[in-house]
Amino acid sequence: MPTIAERLASFTTDDSRYERLPAEVAHETKRLLLDSIGCALAAQDEFKGKAGVEYGRIVGGGDPASTIIGTPHQVSITGAAFANAELINTLDADAVLPPGHVTPYVLPGALAAGEAGGASGRTFIESQAAAHEMSFRLGRATDNQRDSIDGELVRLKVFGYASTIFGATAALAHVKGLPAESIAHALGIAGYISTINPQVAWFEHVPVSTVKYLAAGVMPQQAFTATTMAELGHRGDLQVLDDAEYGYRRFIGSLKWAPEHITAKLGEDWHFPAFTSYKIYPHCRIMHGMMDCLIDIVRREDLKPAEIEAIKVYVEGIAVRPCWVNRTIVDAMDSQFSMAHGISVAAHRVPPGKAWMDPKVIHDPSVLSLMERVTTQVHPDYVKLLSGNAASRPARVEVKARGQLFIGEKRYPKGSPSPDPASFMTDQELIAKFHHNADGVLPKANADALVDMVMNLEKVKGLAELMALTRVSATQRAAAE
Repeated sequence: MPTIAERLASFTTDDSRYERLPAEVAHETKRLLLDSIGCALAAQDEFKGKAGVEYGRIVGGGDPASTIIGTPHQVSITGAAFANAELINTLDADAVLPPGHVTPYVLPGALAAGEAGGASGRTFIESQAAAHEMSFRLGRATDNQRDSIDGELVRLKVFGYASTIFGATAALAHVKGLPAESIAHALGIAGYISTINPQVAWFEHVPVSTVKYLAAGVMPQQAFTATTMAELGHRGDLQVLDDAEYGYRRFIGSLKWAPEHITAKLGEDWHFPAFTSYKIYPHCRIMHGMMDCLIDIVRREDLKPAEIEAIKVYVEGIAVRPCWVNRTIVDAMDSQFSMAHGISVAAHRVPPGKAWMDPKVIHDPSVLSLMERVTTQVHPDYVKLLSGNAASRPARVEVKARGQLFIGEKRYPKGSPSPDPASFMTDQELIAKFHHNADGVLPKANADALVDMVMNLEKVKGLAELMALTRVSATQRAAAE
């Protein structure tokens, strides 16, 4: 019997061939690419994004093979992959897929290598279909921060997105054209050089680390290391995902190991499109349902921030960690996760997007004043509603203003496939988000051409053609602004 690593390798090379992909799977990879490029463009002026670009230039000098999105720079594959990963995740507006964030880790390496190596749009689609599906399946096999037992939330001490190293490695190896045998060894190596899972520590310590819950730029570099070592003939541990006692689940501290989720009908059933959520707000997904409710209320009633006496929000059971209840706002990283701050910004009706990360908004005295009138409480039906449907993010908001109490409730936030058709983000809505993110950074002609090329990615002969549209000179940036 093949090992799990060998099965994932053949899944990457055989089951993920473009002609075998369901139409909705191929299409979802295009949506993820467009959304990711938009998020990277929107992050150009943020500290974390700028630092990622500078580090990418430092480590990527001397080999102008791949593009750093939104800049005039071409650097090495590893340099571009680091910078683009950081840019995509900077605003926390990138797509969400169990185990949490996946795309910033699995997409940039394959994109950079595909550009440098002349990979086609079809090959890139294949790589991302495989990477997102196996990342979702590995997330199902290990601990989830929303796991519950007998109606009570399991409070994990170790959790994170380290397992996306396998999807990142498979995607990179595929665009480089490695055979299944080499990909299997690359996956075996990836397990040994995987990052740790530091996310719970990040939840607990405020002000939060600006590295965030996982250093996005590190993941494609690790994938490049694993892939190159296998390409050079190194042998990986092919049993690393099979051994529950000594293998990978021990490395990342997972209490749960259910490998059947990884292999069951692999290549036949595709799960990730139904579990991929897109973000309206540059803020932790936990808050999006509440922001939807609050914005509906303030718009309907035309409430001004000064009129609001109090806001009470009912939150998910996991959102009691310090990073979410934090009220000490130093920079954008704090504001992206502080429930009180995010609710206050939403009440001010600031258009969702990079404007939320503007220091003038973050430190606006009116925003800081209103956040002191925001309180939180765990939603009493959170676990029950979540158990009923994984897309649930139960939300209830109570606003006291003008001597009245205004209430809003929602189960499925905008951006998620769910039983409520209105919650799904359509292509038109996703394209509108992209244009909003690109505005002021990318020339309009480039943005329009990018949308057309990404949505017809299977026709693109070489990714270099697409990535050329993401390069922006200082003159072009000034004109776009």
